[in-house]
Amino acid sequence: MNVLIIGSGGREHALAWVLSRSAQKPAVFVAPGNAGTRLVATNLELPVPQAEQVLALVTRHDIDLVIVGPEQPLVDGLADRLREAGIRVFGPGRDAAQIEGSKAFSKAFMERHGIPTAAYRTFRRRDEGALRAYTKEQGAPIVLKASGLAAGKGAIVCMTRREVEEGLGQLLSGDQFGEASDEIVVEQFMEGEEASLFVLSDGTSWVMLPSAQDHKRIGVDDTGPNTGGMGAYAPAPVMTPAMMVLATEQIVKPTLEGLASEGMPYNGILYVGLMLTEDGIKVVEYNCRFGDPEAQAILPLITSDALELFLAGAEGRLHEADVQVSGMTSACVVMASDGYPGAYRRGFPIQGLDMASQLPNTLVFHAGTAQDGPVVRTNGGRVLAVSAQATGLQGALARVYTGVSLIHFEGAYHRTDIGKKGLLHGMSRQKE
Repeated sequence: MNVLIIGSGGREHALAWVLSRSAQKPAVFVAPGNAGTRLVATNLELPVPQAEQVLALVTRHDIDLVIVGPEQPLVDGLADRLREAGIRVFGPGRDAAQIEGSKAFSKAFMERHGIPTAAYRTFRRRDEGALRAYTKEQGAPIVLKASGLAAGKGAIVCMTRREVEEGLGQLLSGDQFGEASDEIVVEQFMEGEEASLFVLSDGTSWVMLPSAQDHKRIGVDDTGPNTGGMGAYAPAPVMTPAMMVLATEQIVKPTLEGLASEGMPYNGILYVGLMLTEDGIKVVEYNCRFGDPEAQAILPLITSDALELFLAGAEGRLHEADVQVSGMTSACVVMASDGYPGAYRRGFPIQGLDMASQLPNTLVFHAGTAQDGPVVRTNGGRVLAVSAQATGLQGALARVYTGVSLIHFEGAYHRTDIGKKGLLHGMSRQKE
C-alpha cells in the first residue's frame, strides 16, 4: 500500500513514523516533508499543496491513501477534490473544516447546538467603532481572536486595558494577520486548566485517542505571546475518566452529530481544545487536524496498527477499528529558533540528533529543518520536537529533557517547565 502525507512539520514526521511501523509495511511518501521525514519515508516536491499538484503526485506514485496534515489545504477543500477523484483521503471537507477555518463559524455552530463555550461577539474589521466600544464596555481580561487561520497565533489574551488596545491594533491593522483578521471574535476570558481531546471520525462512527495538554505560550509559566505550541504531554491527568465521559457527552457527541445534521459529516481527526472552568467544561477552539506538538506526544502511545485506523476512517468503517494504546506516559518538548514566534534566523547546523535519538524510548521529530548535504540545518521557527515515553509523567519528562540537552544549534530555545501542571495533578492524587 502507498500512502501520501501532505505537510512538512513535526506532526507530519510523527505521522510518517507511526505509519512506517505498520505491519502492512506501506510505502510512505511525504510532500514536501523535511530532513526528518526522509529517514522514514520518501519526500516529494510540493511547493504549494494545491489540488491539481497533489492529484499529479497521487497518479505518479500510485497512492492508495492520502492523509492531509495541516489545516490550510483542508480549509481550501483539498479533501473534497481528492474524494471527487475517487481517492481515499483522511481529512474533513471544506465545509466541516470551517470549524477551524472560521472561529466566527465555530462559535455560532456551538451556540446552535448548545455546546458550552465562552460568551462572544463577532465583528467585521470595518466595524472598528462598534468593536472598540464593545471591548471598552467588557473591560479586561478578555480574549481577541482573528477568525481565520493564523498558524496558532491568532488568539490574543488581554489581561489589561492596555493589552486590549495593543491587541486591537494588531488585528485591525491587517499587517500581522492579513485576511485572517477581516473578522474578529471577542470572547469572555475563561479561567481554568486547558486540555485537548483527539477524536478519529469517519462521519458516522468515531473513536477517542489519548488526551493531551499543550503549552501555547512562549515563556515559562505560560508567559509571553501564543505560539503554535512549545510542548505537550499525554495523557493529561486532569482529564480523569469521569471528565472524559462528561466531555464526550457534552461536547464530542453534539459536535459530531451537529456537523452531520447540517450536512457536513466529519471525516478526519477532530481536535477539541477544552477549558476546565468552575462552571464546567467549555470549548476553547476546534481544529480540523492533529495538534502539533500534541501529535508527537500521542502517536507514539498508539500500539494498534495506525495505518488500519486511518484507512478505516477514510473508508467509513471505524466501527470495526480497535484502538489500543500503551500504558506509558509521553512528553514532548519543542526546540525553537531564537526570536520565535517573531522574526528569527535560519540555516544553523544542528548537532546531537543521533545521540538524542539513541536514548531509550526517545524520538526526535523534525519540523523546521532542511537537509544540506550531510548537514541538517534549522529552517523554521519551531525546529524540532523531542518526544519520550516512560512509566509515569516524571520519568517521561526526565527522559525528554535529557534528549533536549544533547541537541545544539545556535539560538536554540525551549521551555523548561513542560508538564509542570501534570506533575502537580499527580502529586495531589497521591495525597488523596
